[in-house]
Amino acid sequence: MKLTRFFYLYPIVTFVFCSSTVFAQSLQQVKTDSVFALVQRFFNAKQADSIYALGGDRFKKALSRESFRSIADQQLFPMNDIKGSSLISFVNNNVATYKLIFEAVTLQLQMGLDQNNKLDLFLFQPFTQVTDDKLTPVSTTNKMISAMDKEVEAVVRPYMQKAVTVGLSIGILKDGQITTYNYGETARGNKQLPTSNTIFEIGSITKTFTSVLLAYYVNEGKVKLTDPITKYLPDSVAKNPALKQVTLESLSNHTSGLARIPDNLEANATDALNPYKNYNKQLLFSYLKTCKLNSQPGERYDYSNLGMGVLGTILSHISGKTFEQMVADVIAKPLNMQGTAQYVSVAKQTNMANVYNATGNVTEAWDFDVLAPCGALRSSVNDLMIYAKANMIPASDKLGKAIELTHHITFNKDAKMGLAWHIILVDGIEYYFHNGGTYGSSSFLAFNSQKNLAVVILSNSAENTDLVGTELLKKLQL
Repeated sequence: MKLTRFFYLYPIVTFVFCSSTVFAQSLQQVKTDSVFALVQRFFNAKQADSIYALGGDRFKKALSRESFRSIADQQLFPMNDIKGSSLISFVNNNVATYKLIFEAVTLQLQMGLDQNNKLDLFLFQPFTQVTDDKLTPVSTTNKMISAMDKEVEAVVRPYMQKAVTVGLSIGILKDGQITTYNYGETARGNKQLPTSNTIFEIGSITKTFTSVLLAYYVNEGKVKLTDPITKYLPDSVAKNPALKQVTLESLSNHTSGLARIPDNLEANATDALNPYKNYNKQLLFSYLKTCKLNSQPGERYDYSNLGMGVLGTILSHISGKTFEQMVADVIAKPLNMQGTAQYVSVAKQTNMANVYNATGNVTEAWDFDVLAPCGALRSSVNDLMIYAKANMIPASDKLGKAIELTHHITFNKDAKMGLAWHIILVDGIEYYFHNGGTYGSSSFLAFNSQKNLAVVILSNSAENTDLVGTELLKKLQL
């Protein structure tokens, strides 16, 4: 049976939606499951209009009520009732995949909600059977000698034995000592363990680098956190009254009110597996000219890849450098982070892990244009441990002072924020935290200077690493 793909997910590069607790994913899943329960009830009652009413603005813009009703009547309802259903996965704290059992066929439904908990993704697909977890333990450099070795093994092993995971690198800074662990493979079947220098996509951890750049230029007197963004945008864009109260700080701490993703990104994506690749400055400015805000700037936390992209664009304009050049000059070179960059050199490409999607299939590493500051960097565990240590013990030089500024609390209502950093609680202990993800990778970074503890996790799978990271913090912070 041919299924019409009548709506699909607009891309995101983050797992974080509410930083007051790392268990926000469970809350979002509860909301998504609740909407799914309504979908299933209305589906079995053949109530197309009721399902359509669950849709958000993007959903309804992409598909009229009449078109949806026609698809439901001609393709969906003839399958008869949903006789059984189960959640297969919940990826990026946004996309739920449900297995649906009908009388004559088994399908899967991908569902995601917008910020108003309305349907934003609603896609029926042929059911993809995920294979059972690996029966043979994957290889590891963990010698399981020390107490910490054994704690890491206990937390990481269930993640690595999943069918969809491939490779993992972990770095732990505890009491001044750095220890690294590697599991699995850099590419499925190659029997090559990652090393602490293997390069991974780090996704939205990139945003913390972008905010260090902001803090650096603030300290240089080139910008102010309170500057309105219209001061640095072309006149044709700056005249949009919605942007007048958006500041550089609000871009960095996700209180700008800008949408998570510009609504002209999806329409201009030439590669569904590499959605940010061709989104350029012209498209960005075209969107900003007429965009509306979701909330009053400075009033509400609302995670925005778009906002961080705008911030990086402004900083590039001020510095006269590309995003990658700024990262290299301000952060990577001074810290000797040789494997951290937007683009992996030809010489280092063999050291980059392949990446695998939510079903465990190989996918593309992402490329970025103007939105690079929201998620384009690649790095290694060794480099991110250097970065974590530089955050825990900021130096007295220009870079150290910029890093220290990013830790200042700038928002503390529905989320507690520094500049890009989320301050989360893990068993009552506060950590500066960010994570990241693309269609084929997942990352985690958290640190607490007083506890002298930092954890970095890099995976070449879309399977979320947040639970692994927080469980390690719980065990190691004692």
